[in-house]
Amino acid sequence: MVSELDNDRLLRALARQPVDRTPVWMMRQAGRYLPEYRRVREQAGSFMNLCRDADLACEVTLQPLERFPLDAAILFSDILTVPDAMGLGLYFEPGEGPRFQRPVRDATAIDALPVPDVGTELAYVTDAVAVIRRELAGRVPLIGFSGSPWTLATYMVEGAGSRDFRHIKALAYDDPAALHRLLAKVADAVTDYLNAQSAAGAQALMIFDTWGGALAHDAYREFSLAYAQRVIEGLVREREGRHVPVTFFTKGGGLWLERMAECGADALGLDWTIDLGEARRRVGERVALQGNLDPSILYARPTVIREQVARVLAEYGQGSGHIFNLGHGIHPQIPPEHAAAMVEAVHALSPAYHGI
Repeated sequence: MVSELDNDRLLRALARQPVDRTPVWMMRQAGRYLPEYRRVREQAGSFMNLCRDADLACEVTLQPLERFPLDAAILFSDILTVPDAMGLGLYFEPGEGPRFQRPVRDATAIDALPVPDVGTELAYVTDAVAVIRRELAGRVPLIGFSGSPWTLATYMVEGAGSRDFRHIKALAYDDPAALHRLLAKVADAVTDYLNAQSAAGAQALMIFDTWGGALAHDAYREFSLAYAQRVIEGLVREREGRHVPVTFFTKGGGLWLERMAECGADALGLDWTIDLGEARRRVGERVALQGNLDPSILYARPTVIREQVARVLAEYGQGSGHIFNLGHGIHPQIPPEHAAAMVEAVHALSPAYHGI
C-alpha cells in the first residue's frame, strides 16, 4: 500500500509530473546556520554522538521544517559513515574537518578492507531513518543519502579532505586495478546502505559526488560515474507500492550531463556553474533537475535573493521536473532569515511556471 503524504510535491516533480509550484529544500538544511541545531549539537557532545543518537538526529532533521515551509526532510547524518564502518577510524579535528586514522593507499590495504554489515554497524543510521519517518507522520517525504563511491574513496585514500587529491590520483594512474577494487567494494557497501535506508522508511535517495569534478574527463567516467551507476542499478526502486526516486549530484559535473542522464537516476543535482536552461536542453526529458542557486547568494539582502530565485526559475522555465535547491550545501554563516527569504520567493514566484 502506498503511504499517504500530506505533501508529495517533491516526489511528483522527481517523476516530472505536474505540480502546483516548484518544490524546494536545501542541501545541509539541518546544520550549523541554525541556532537550535547548535544547541542540540552541544548537548550531544560531538558530531558523531549526534549522528548516532536516533532521537537527536530526528530532532535536528525536523528543525528546518519548523522554520521553513520546505517540501522534504533529509536524514541528518554524514557521508563518511560507510568508510567509518569499514574500520578506518573516523574522527573530527576541530577546524579541519573529518579525518581517518588508517587511510588506505595501496593494494594490500585495499584488499584487507572489510565489507561492513549495514544491519549492525550502520544500524544507528537506519534507526534514525525509522524514527524520523515516524515523527514526520506523512508531512513531507524523507530523503536518505550516501556519498558516491568516488567521493568516499577520496577520503579513504587521502585520509582527509584534499585540494590536490594527490594520493588517490597517483593510485588511479599507478595502480588503476587496485582503485577499481576499492571502488567496487565501496559501491557494494553504498548500495546495501541506501537499500537499508529505503527499507527503513526513506522515500527518496540522493548520491553526493562531491569530488567527481576534480577528475579529468575520461577519468570521471571511469572512476566516478561508472560506480555511481553500479550503485543505482543495485537499488530497490519500489517500496510501499511507490517508486523510490534517486538523485545523483556531481559538484562540477556540468561537462558530463548527457552521460550522467544515462546513469539510471531520476534526477541530476546541479551546482551553480551551469545555466539551468542549458542543462534542461541538454538532458531533455530523461531526468528531472535539482538546483542550482549559488549558496553565497544567501549572504545578500532579501531583495537580491528574490531576484536571483526569479532568475533560476526563469532559466528552467515552464513545466515540472525542477526541484529548487542550492548548488551545494548552505554555508554555516548564512542568516536563517535569508534562507527563509529564498523559500518564500520560490513559493511566491514559481506557481507562474506551472499550469495547475
